[in-house]
Amino acid sequence: MDSRLIDLLACPVSKAPVFFAESRQLIVCPTSKLAYPIKDGIPAMLPEDAIKLEDNDPVLKR
Repeated sequence: MDSRLIDLLACPVSKAPVFFAESRQLIVCPTSKLAYPIKDGIPAMLPEDAIKLEDNDPVLKR
């Protein structure tokens, strides 16, 4: 995932910055504790596509 693209993205729920978790191929928002999948190389940044993360999920730590 291109880091320039990630820098342009924000969580659609919290409007906070996101980061790319390469290990799980997810776009992660630590503020809202939501992760967005990447489908066919395109981030699926819709709230209904989001995966709710548990507080202790290791992907929340960069």
